[in-house]
Amino acid sequence: MSSQFDLSRRELQIAKAYAGGATYHTIADHLCIAPSTVRTHLATIYRKLEVSSKLELLARLSGNTAPPRDQTDMTAVISELALSLEEAISREKALSEVLRIIGGAQGDLGSAMASILKYALELCDAEFGILFEYRQNNRFFARFTLGISEAFQRWLDEQGDFSVSPATGLGRMEAAGDVINIFDVRSEEIYRTNDPLRYATAVLGGARSFVAIPMLAADKLVGAFTIYRQTVRPFSDETTRLAQIFAAQSVIALENARLISALRLAQGDGRGGAAAQR
Repeated sequence: MSSQFDLSRRELQIAKAYAGGATYHTIADHLCIAPSTVRTHLATIYRKLEVSSKLELLARLSGNTAPPRDQTDMTAVISELALSLEEAISREKALSEVLRIIGGAQGDLGSAMASILKYALELCDAEFGILFEYRQNNRFFARFTLGISEAFQRWLDEQGDFSVSPATGLGRMEAAGDVINIFDVRSEEIYRTNDPLRYATAVLGGARSFVAIPMLAADKLVGAFTIYRQTVRPFSDETTRLAQIFAAQSVIALENARLISALRLAQGDGRGGAAAQR
């Protein structure tokens, strides 16, 4: 059947699932691939089948012929496919670069995270970023920061391990286990309640638009990858997807550093034991 549509077996799987209502993430989980890969496949599927919507895709797969489109429609389809391809390439480049950073750090977590945050801020056009470590029961610790003001840094240092309100971005992210994208931190009710974290973020940090990405290890929350803009410029879905790549790879960097540290410690103990025996 795949030859009938000039689709590969994998493309046909994805086409049927997507036309049937499955999301990028659902398909990705089922096929053990990245959501960005699903979108790349769909761009190819749309081009091969000459469709421009999920309804047209379903009709095509069902053997029905979609009504002819005028040149304006076709131009829109081509533009969308071009944008999809550019997005996919951008994500792949980001992933490759972050993996290169992690590989080159050789367990130096401070160096790795500084480079990851720097790259994330450049690619996502954000002014500053913070990697928060999750300490259970609504408590977080600012493990790594980049680009933040001295006043905000001092506040974070003074707080150490601190509790967050359920209405803050971090609190909502923890409760939902999902991305929290805030249009303007000063426009929300919590800003008018003088919540300590929101005050520090908005006033000391000068943040306006903000996105918090949960960092997960085996579906367990281990931290939050947050990026901030100091003007009201909400983060787009594509930028958020890029930030999710950085969050996921930051978890890998943390785990790599932990394993390398444990290995070095074990090797040190081994040498110490051998010396004692001599």
